[in-house]
Amino acid sequence: MKVVAWITEGTWHSVVDAARALPDAEITLLHVIDGNAVNAVAGSHAGLLGRGRQKTNAAEQALTDGQTDLLDAAQQRLGRASQRVARQGRIEREVIAACEDAGMLILARDGDHTRLGPHSLGHHARFVIDHAPCRVLLIWPDEPPDLSTVPPPPL
Repeated sequence: MKVVAWITEGTWHSVVDAARALPDAEITLLHVIDGNAVNAVAGSHAGLLGRGRQKTNAAEQALTDGQTDLLDAAQQRLGRASQRVARQGRIEREVIAACEDAGMLILARDGDHTRLGPHSLGHHARFVIDHAPCRVLLIWPDEPPDLSTVPPPPL
């Protein structure tokens, strides 16, 4: 089965560990750079130095270098062969597109880790969970909060 492991800067260790626990799976490590970040870097450069100056790709290169470093670290932690996919664009759309022929997606909660509930998911993860074209394994990147963090029922 093809498994996509969506790695992000804050939660990649736990996602890779979950993928490693599937010994017969064909693992694809996926990282997406937010296209808005790339555009912001280009726009700030033009704003600071003027539009007439020659465009520099140093900031965008720093983003892609960081992406490569993260994929390298994830590959090393996985400890076996895998495919690596580096994308740029709308994060949630790129993730679901990468899952087109996958049997499973592994992702980590990326919101509030102090209590159980919907706030433990960021908006990108929520979109991906709602629209993934495959099974989804959603994990806590650390120890899950205690059941006492569930809010009381309405009166």
